[in-house]
Order: sequence, then structure tokens, then C-alpha cells
Amino acid sequence: MSEEVTMILQETEGGMKKTIDHLDGELRKIRAGKAHPTMLDGVMVDYYGSFTALKQVANVSTPDPRTISVQPWEKAMLDPISTAITNANLGLNPQSNGEVIIINVPPLTEERRKDLVKRAKAEGEHAKVSIRNVRKDANDMIKDLEKDGLSEDEAKRAEQKVQDFTNSYTVKVDQVIEEKEKDIMTV
Repeated sequence: MSEEVTMILQETEGGMKKTIDHLDGELRKIRAGKAHPTMLDGVMVDYYGSFTALKQVANVSTPDPRTISVQPWEKAMLDPISTAITNANLGLNPQSNGEVIIINVPPLTEERRKDLVKRAKAEGEHAKVSIRNVRKDANDMIKDLEKDGLSEDEAKRAEQKVQDFTNSYTVKVDQVIEEKEKDIMTV
């Protein structure tokens, strides 16, 4: 295979891997019944006028499966952190004891579990669209190379390889979503 085709295939696989990584990150934000520090990853705190990730102003831990503990590095940050967690619309109710913010994670209702599964499936669909966009871009580049003199056979082989990547990464998306669904639905 020509150097250009090899580069296109490497970029294609890299783009699809990034899509799976992004999907994993998005799914980590969807809670599955038990408390986990990553549930607060998207929370941005007003840290003296600039919005900063929660984990950069506090230590987040889970002392037990139903509780998240947030230990700010500065006592003055207790109120801004509580406000940020409330405003993040995660359905969590932070409570401060003057030292630490304690969040009791309520057990999920059946209805809430189904909503979270829907959200996870929607993220999976976004990932599949992303993968198909990467495939389209790769196929367009291969067609351009074909116009510039790449043999028809080599172009067909490259397009087949791109389709193989697409099929493989689409299956990975389905597996990741299926795992997350089991995780969410397990009481």
C-alpha cells in the first residue's frame, strides 16, 4: 500500500479510537446507582472569579457506595463548591458540616434508571455518527488519491479496510453501551 493510504488508514483508526475514548468519558458522567468521584467531573467551581474543575480545588472521594465526600483545600471554597454541585443539575443535594461537603447519593428509581439508559444509548448513537463521519472523510481522501493516480484496486482495498475499522468500532460502541446499561439497571 502507498504511504498516503497508510497514513489515511492510521488517521482513520486514530479518529475512531478517540470516539470510543470520548464515549467512555461521557458514560462515566452517567451514574449507575453507586457513588463514584467521576460523577462530579463536569462540575465547575467559581474559584475567585474563574471557573475551575472541582477536582482542582478539592479532594473528591467515596467513603461508601452511597456517599461522596468533597474536602476543599480552602475552607472559603465550601459555599462555592456546594453552589456549583447544586447548579450542575445532577440531582444531588450537597450538605456541609463546616469542614467537608457530604453528598448522599439517593438510590435510583426504576424510571430514573430507564432515563439514564436512554441517555447512554443516545451517547452511543452520537459515537456511531462520529465513526461514520470519520469513515466518510477517509473515503473522500481515498477518492481524491484515486483521482491523482492511485490504482482502482488499491483504492478498493483501502475502502474495505476503512469499512472493517467502521464495523469493528461500531461493535465496540454497542459493547460499551450494553455494559453501561447492565451497570445502570443492576440494583
